[in-house]
Amino acid sequence: MNIGVMIKSYLEDRGISQAYVSRKTNINPVKLNLALNGNRTLSLEEYALICGVLKVDTNKFLKPRIPEKTKDD
Repeated sequence: MNIGVMIKSYLEDRGISQAYVSRKTNINPVKLNLALNGNRTLSLEEYALICGVLKVDTNKFLKPRIPEKTKDD
């Protein structure tokens, strides 16, 4: 699942508005909305700011992944 979509779900479950997150992080509301709807990738800096505002660890929405094997492996 897309990180932005997971953050959007987290906000909705807790009654936190995108406008609040946008104000607190200084992320343009249109860019934030695009990211939370899976239409734009959040930068690492934006992600860290959002986690800071939400008072969650940056691992909250990130899960380790193992790359798929390639033909060179």
